[in-house]
Amino acid sequence: MEAVLAEKQSEWSLPDRGAMGIIFLIVTETALFTIFVVAYVVYIGKSLTGPFPKDVLDLPILASICLLSSSATIVFAESALKKHRLGIFKLWWLATILLGLEFLVSTGMEWRKLIYEDHLTVSTNLFGTTFYSLVGLHASHVIVGMSFLILVMLVTLLGFPIQTQERRVKFLSWYWHFVDAVWVVVFTVVYVIGR
Repeated sequence: MEAVLAEKQSEWSLPDRGAMGIIFLIVTETALFTIFVVAYVVYIGKSLTGPFPKDVLDLPILASICLLSSSATIVFAESALKKHRLGIFKLWWLATILLGLEFLVSTGMEWRKLIYEDHLTVSTNLFGTTFYSLVGLHASHVIVGMSFLILVMLVTLLGFPIQTQERRVKFLSWYWHFVDAVWVVVFTVVYVIGR
């Protein structure tokens, strides 16, 4: 009996610190986004003055397709890295970056229109406040993810042996999937329900 107990104890090991770190980061960020989404939902239709969502919001279909497609490209990049196909990894990683950049450019163009043509700012009304807070929070997370994606690309192009960092690439991939999943919620709440 003691031998079985000793064997069971020797089999157990601490979980990966990096994996636990990114999991706890994602859980914490999920709580933060939940607060912002709930605030947006609570204040839907409460603005006393315009512009109102139905008057100024267009569905960001292309931007959404690009961002959600980047989840697929990062999976392909990760798979290529596991197979030590560095050239293919770079191509899929670059595709992920370009799709993320398109999303950010589209968001910037949307905000430019909303601010300068539709006169919707953070201080215009309750809709403006909650819209820029929620969509801006998401955009800031895309920017953080993009910064790391670009950093990985740069060090790879400069000859760093990225294949030695599969684990960290996987964690960055998890973060990117999280950002994409959050967009599904933001898109649904802001552009579908809130319109």
